[in-house]
Formats: sequence, C-alpha cells, structure tokens
Amino acid sequence: MNAVLADTTAQLRAVGCVYAEEEAAILVEAAASATDLRALIARRAAGEPLEQIVGHAEFDGGRIGLRPGVFVPRVRSRLLVRVAATHTRPGHTVVDLCCGSGALGLALLRRVPGIEVTAADSDPAAVACARDNLGADRVYQGDLFAALPDSLRGRINVLLANVPYVASAHIDYLPAEARLHEPRTALDGGPDGLDVFRAVVAEAGAWLAPDGLLLSEITEAQADTAVEAVRRAGLRPGLSYDDELEATVVTATG
Repeated sequence: MNAVLADTTAQLRAVGCVYAEEEAAILVEAAASATDLRALIARRAAGEPLEQIVGHAEFDGGRIGLRPGVFVPRVRSRLLVRVAATHTRPGHTVVDLCCGSGALGLALLRRVPGIEVTAADSDPAAVACARDNLGADRVYQGDLFAALPDSLRGRINVLLANVPYVASAHIDYLPAEARLHEPRTALDGGPDGLDVFRAVVAEAGAWLAPDGLLLSEITEAQADTAVEAVRRAGLRPGLSYDDELEATVVTATG
C-alpha cells in the first residue's frame, strides 16, 4: 500500500468507515490532485455517501452515474433486475418507475439488449441523473403514471417500480447517509411503507400489456400485505426471495 492510500485509509478508519481500505482506493482513484483528495475525504468524513462523492455506483456488474442528493442503488435490488430479466425479451417495452438514477432500467437493458426502456421520477435531481444514464428522450418527470406518455398505456411488458417502502416511523432509524443525503420521497412509504406501492398497483392494470409483469422491492415482513394489495387490484401476485441479498420482490401479473 502506497503512502497516499495508507494515509487516506487511516483517515477514513478514524471516522468510522467500515470498509476504509476499499473506500480509500476509490477516493484516491477519483481525485484529480492532492487538494481534490482532501476535499473528497472531508465529504466522506462528513457522512456523504461514497457513490455520490465519486459520481458513480457499481450495480449489477456495471457502472451507473450518480449526482449529489440522488438515491444510491442498493445491492439487494439486483434481485429485482434478475427476476425482471427472466421475463424480458428483446423488443419488450420496459418502464422504470420511481427510477432514481435509472439504475434498474439500465441494468435490465445491459442484460437484455434490444428492449425499449422508459423511466420516470418525480424528483428533478433524479430525472437529471437518469437522463445522464439513459438519455434525455427516455426519462420523464412527474408523479408515477402521470409522468408517462399515454402511448405506453396497455403496452408495458415489464414494469420495474422500486417505490419507497420504508415505514414513516422508521425513517429516523436509517443510516445517516440515507437520512441526510437521499430525498425522503425516495425512502418514505407511509405508515406501513406500502402507500406508494398500493398506488402503483391500483393503476398498473391499465398500463400493463396482456401478461405484463410489475415488480417491486419490499421487506419480507410486508409480503402478505403486498400480496393482498395485488389481489385487490385484480392482478396475480408472486414473491421471490434471496437470503444472501436479504431481498424480497413482489410481482403482479396482468
């Protein structure tokens, strides 16, 4: 380990970074100068997410660009992409709703080239970031389905909806990185965490193609309630789990 990397590691370890050596290597690589490196270390020491500092995150085997204040894609969301990929074919119409950086849509496009990806989010910073990653013509700003072109109605083969699903009362217990540096609208799902999910499921049937699939990430504890919401919307529910990722995905088929 060279002196710069060793010193950066020591500084990060001193402020409690669990993966100090790995993070130090990323910061050293990203820094354009010694002055720049000091600034990056200071931002990390203040609690800003590493991915927002360096402007990118590694996700599902690829790199996704990030901007400050945009939701950082979680490793567990790889299950969402993996399940979606098994139902996606070239030529399919795919929508990434509540897209954040556009990580899910981009990851699915990498796995299944030749699909038509459209994304939407209500947050202007997220929309700008997703346009960086997916192209300006693919990303729309607005509230859930209201953001989408009406031409997609009844045509969506795969609907990725990684909606906020943290219960409001639990927000204060999230790591500071999330609470202070990601928009609350990307985290807060209402009293039981499923308010936005219910809103999506209620409208999804009108937007899905025949046998189209909606996928959303939830907690295992929310599974029964989410499945019941899918049934009430007149869709067929399903569940997928990955213990290693600690991930749960609920699906709804039109």
